[in-house]
Amino acid sequence: MKCLIIMPIATLRGGAERMLLHLLQEAPNGVEWEVCFLEDGHMVSDAAGLGTKVWVLPAGRLRQLSRYFLTVMRLAAHLRRAHYDCVIGWMGKAHIYSGPAALLTRTPAIWYQLGVPSKANFWDRNITRIPAKGIIAVSQKAAAAQSCLPPKRPIQVVPPSTDLCQFDPTQLPSPSEVRSQLGLPQEGPLIEIVGRLQRWKGMHTLIEAMPAILKAHPEAHALIVGGEHALEPDYLAYLRQRIEALGLQNHVILAGFQKNVEQWMQACDVFVHASDNEPFGIVVIEAMALGKPVVAGSEGGPREIITEGVDGLLAPYNQPDKLAEAILRYLNNPEFARQVGQAAFKRAQEFSTQRFAQRFVEAVEALLAER
Repeated sequence: MKCLIIMPIATLRGGAERMLLHLLQEAPNGVEWEVCFLEDGHMVSDAAGLGTKVWVLPAGRLRQLSRYFLTVMRLAAHLRRAHYDCVIGWMGKAHIYSGPAALLTRTPAIWYQLGVPSKANFWDRNITRIPAKGIIAVSQKAAAAQSCLPPKRPIQVVPPSTDLCQFDPTQLPSPSEVRSQLGLPQEGPLIEIVGRLQRWKGMHTLIEAMPAILKAHPEAHALIVGGEHALEPDYLAYLRQRIEALGLQNHVILAGFQKNVEQWMQACDVFVHASDNEPFGIVVIEAMALGKPVVAGSEGGPREIITEGVDGLLAPYNQPDKLAEAILRYLNNPEFARQVGQAAFKRAQEFSTQRFAQRFVEAVEALLAER
């Protein structure tokens, strides 16, 4: 099977980009991936370094209609020459280009839905209208939302993966050693959240939960790891304002963006994921792979990962009292936290890069076999 993947992003920003590299890294025998990036960036050399044939077709911005049509025509010309079994848009934006090019050349088109689409969203509605052989969804939640958008298309679900070697606790220093190396507090519980600084990621919810936690554990600290997001540049200022208003300057650490995120995560006692309707939640798997007791958002993908009270806990978005209650359940019962962490580690092993690549190939084959 020979497939061309269209990737609109060439810089490593988050889970979608890492998942593509995982797929290329673990390509099974008999499958040939090629990648066309619609911009230049370091991921081009990253993908090429994995032995993948890559090329760059600068697409410009969607509002540049002449550039858009030129890009589609160039893609179509390449599809005619190369004779692929299918073309895969890596996220909906890619399908805006790959779908029409595939239609012009009668090449089967598939795209990977990496979000939770909505009927109210202009792009979600119209991307779905572009002809496709089928859609691969990142979670059952995403698949259910996608199935509500007309026209109906076959959908396969392929959950993301994480690099279990990178997040292997036996290959990292102990939490105490990491805290010392990173200059983090040595005493008291460390509660951590990792992600881009966007309101829907819920960093403010952890800050609002801290007063209740500090009543029971006065030496506790919250650690927020993540950089500012271009679409919400004011969110960091809002977080700082809430920290000051609640008198938490000595109990909340804003670490900013960090490349060695596995070390920062290794340092914590409890890991928090507080997003609103997360499509899946790769960071949840990463924390579980480290054997951390996790509190995750109760809506969206995390509900498909965590069995409540067995390998993690769930808490609703933007409800600090419920989040504090779940965190304190761990902090007040270390044995329960230890048991959950052990079960979380076992659960995380199901999301290896190898299994992701195999599931993805099987999903593509199943969609291509659809009449």
